[in-house]
Amino acid sequence: MASHGILLVDKPGGLTSHDVVARVRRAFGTRKVGHAGTLDPAATGLLVIGIEGATRLLTYIVGADKTYTATIRLGARTTTDDADGEITETAEPAAWDAVDETAIRSGIRALTGAISQIPSSVSAIKVAGKRAYDLVRAGETVELAARAVTVSRFELLAKRRADERFLDLDVVVDCSSGTYIRALARDLGDALGVGGHLTALRRTRIGGFDVADAVTLEQLDEAATLTPAEAAARVMPVLHVTADEARDLRHGKRLTGQRDRLEAAEVAGIDPEGLLVGILEARGHDIKSAMNMPEVQA
Repeated sequence: MASHGILLVDKPGGLTSHDVVARVRRAFGTRKVGHAGTLDPAATGLLVIGIEGATRLLTYIVGADKTYTATIRLGARTTTDDADGEITETAEPAAWDAVDETAIRSGIRALTGAISQIPSSVSAIKVAGKRAYDLVRAGETVELAARAVTVSRFELLAKRRADERFLDLDVVVDCSSGTYIRALARDLGDALGVGGHLTALRRTRIGGFDVADAVTLEQLDEAATLTPAEAAARVMPVLHVTADEARDLRHGKRLTGQRDRLEAAEVAGIDPEGLLVGILEARGHDIKSAMNMPEVQA
């Protein structure tokens, strides 16, 4: 069943992204499987899976913008900035006096656009060669550096009282790669003076890939993949090349003086048969393949 392709999977809660990769390996009968962008076990939603030669495309997909729906609980801080951690502080009743819809929307606006964000200390970011979450679990104090991220949309969909102590906010977020939604929850709660953490997270989009097109784990045995050409066309412009040009690019040759044909820094080169030749880029005034796909892609 193994083929060179991109598979969209709707990850259920309770499984790691690696668990999903293992299921795909068994279903497609190959070890050469990877994914573009980890989801925490509690999170659900879109995983973009590469199979066989299409794993080469994952590096071009992982940096794409993403969309999430999430639930932020105001009223408590946790050790992990989400519901998996221990509650370290709950809001005093008087702190809620200043938390109305106007304040919430103002806090959300302040976290929209180009912002500086400190990731959660239990993130997968490496510190001195080790994952931050491993260091925290070992009892070490981890302080991560702030990073520049872009939140292009942070929209309040609904709010409701969880009980007398907490207020839940349903939100949708469009953001750049590397943005931590639980850090948004933490920072919004801190700005409002009541604390906050994430209680639910679902990824619905990565670049041009949507969870509406994804299969469940129960559907893996009959799942169809996107061809490398179809997948690449969803994340970058396409350059159609002739059969001779495709042969030259596959052999490491340049298309001399053809740089003006490129619409972007990286484009998908597709041959007359509809196969992805590779990812093309400029080299001086020429075009060269930065990554070649296998010629057999079925």
